[in-house]
Amino acid sequence: MATTAMYSTSRCKFVSSHSKDGRTKFCFSSNASELFGRRIGLNAKRSPKKNNGRRVGLNPLVVSAVSDSSSSQTCLEPDASHSVLGVILGGGAGTRLYPLTKKRAKPAVPLGANYRLIDIPVSNCLNSNVSKIYVLTQFNSASLNRHLSRAYASNMGGYNNEGFVEVLAAQQSPENPNWFQGTADAVRQYLWLLEEHNVLEFLILAGDHLYRMDYEKFILAHRESDADITVAALPMDEKRATAFGLMKIDDEGRIVEFAEKPQGEQLKAMKVDTTILGLDDERAKEMPYIASMGIYVFSKDVMLDLLREKFPGANDFGSEVIPGATSLGLRVQAYLYDGYWEDIGTIEAFYHANLGITKKPVPDFSFYDRSSPIYTQPRYLPPSKMLDADVTDSVIGEGCVIKNCKIHHSVVGLRSCISEGAIIEDTLLMGADYYETDADKILLLAKGGLPIGIGKNSHIKKAIIDKNARIGDNVKEKPWSLDLSLVKAVKLKRKLKQLKYQLCQYVGFVVHNMMGYTGYPCREIINSDNVQEAARETDGYFIKSGIVTVIKDALIPSGTII
Repeated sequence: MATTAMYSTSRCKFVSSHSKDGRTKFCFSSNASELFGRRIGLNAKRSPKKNNGRRVGLNPLVVSAVSDSSSSQTCLEPDASHSVLGVILGGGAGTRLYPLTKKRAKPAVPLGANYRLIDIPVSNCLNSNVSKIYVLTQFNSASLNRHLSRAYASNMGGYNNEGFVEVLAAQQSPENPNWFQGTADAVRQYLWLLEEHNVLEFLILAGDHLYRMDYEKFILAHRESDADITVAALPMDEKRATAFGLMKIDDEGRIVEFAEKPQGEQLKAMKVDTTILGLDDERAKEMPYIASMGIYVFSKDVMLDLLREKFPGANDFGSEVIPGATSLGLRVQAYLYDGYWEDIGTIEAFYHANLGITKKPVPDFSFYDRSSPIYTQPRYLPPSKMLDADVTDSVIGEGCVIKNCKIHHSVVGLRSCISEGAIIEDTLLMGADYYETDADKILLLAKGGLPIGIGKNSHIKKAIIDKNARIGDNVKEKPWSLDLSLVKAVKLKRKLKQLKYQLCQYVGFVVHNMMGYTGYPCREIINSDNVQEAARETDGYFIKSGIVTVIKDALIPSGTII
């Protein structure tokens, strides 16, 4: 039988736990939390006994507010690998991320040169000892299924053969002929499978967030506060608040009001004094809202009751189930997270999140963390080869071949091929799924095609180039050029610039040799006219929020100008 001894100091406690097999586990647990550098006061008290099949006896502490912190470790009893089931929601069609979701599910979108979005929540689970994981998907799930099976299917044996990462696709049945209607409906349709697992809690996660989080602390906070539901939350500014579920909490961290994506007066009504989270007065003014991260811990019996009995028609957790549970008087707690977190739901957010890993001196999100690594599919690619290349402030993935070019403030994905004279700035290259041999390239060129990669003397700036894109070389005909310094009238200068752009479009579409020409040359993928929105799918690209996105497998002919 497991035994536990506790040794306390004024600020922390050390726990020695003796398990059935005679092994001893040592854990350190801090009884104080930090949020944005300031301490949060804790009102410790004993929780009442609870005999509902989940827990019996006294919990160690019920805290007034809890934040995730990297400064302490946590031991759960029972262990998370046996008592928690992870459920990752693959999301909808991903229309805001289109065209990146044209041929893949949102969680399968490549990230950070070597990874995919789904690797973030799965890695957080594995690092938090949550080894039973389901991924619910509905749209374009082929590449996601392939990635998960290659990345994790053969690596779960270390969890006594009990761990798994499995995809649950939307399906029709005699009882339910509909596809997933929302986050709650997706979980409801698979409750028959989820309830078979002998666990205490369901950990509900999103597949399109970038962050690093210790879920064991999240689950421990749920148990110590004797909560029915715990919602991960963080401070939010007014500009972004309308895109999230907002909440108000009391001094014990209990959610007393919840509003999903409020607007106007409803938004103003959700303002709170965020100094209770540990923010100073200035930061509290900038961030007067508490936003839901879309990450939840549900006690198993509570989840089953809410989705089947209380809200059998509810489709969404954020807008229906969580507010409904609050109105029923259930104990819905907020868990205050103090790390980097980004909802990668739009092209703009995705672009900035990727380039954020190149930031100096400290990136927004770092993949270099030995204690909490981000796992992915082992591809056994060779090291990247850079020949006479000028690379600054950039991240280069595996297996790239980069020749005599300039790359600045960019992320270059695996198997990328960049030819001589190319200039890559403020750009995300996703790379390729496969290599082409020299014989393949010769055959393609003979047929008038283009090899995968970036052609000679191409100039790409503030763009996303999806996988397997074929970007041609510079224009074959020398483009029309004019020395604009000779034009003194501003109006005439603008007219000439517009005329020049039209002439360049007539010659071709992106990619011009920047070497050897003077004046105002035709350029490549640089969006020189600062177009904010454009749909050119037949031409192989979109522009959203001023960011040019070249579609997967697209062919951009030599001489093209965007």
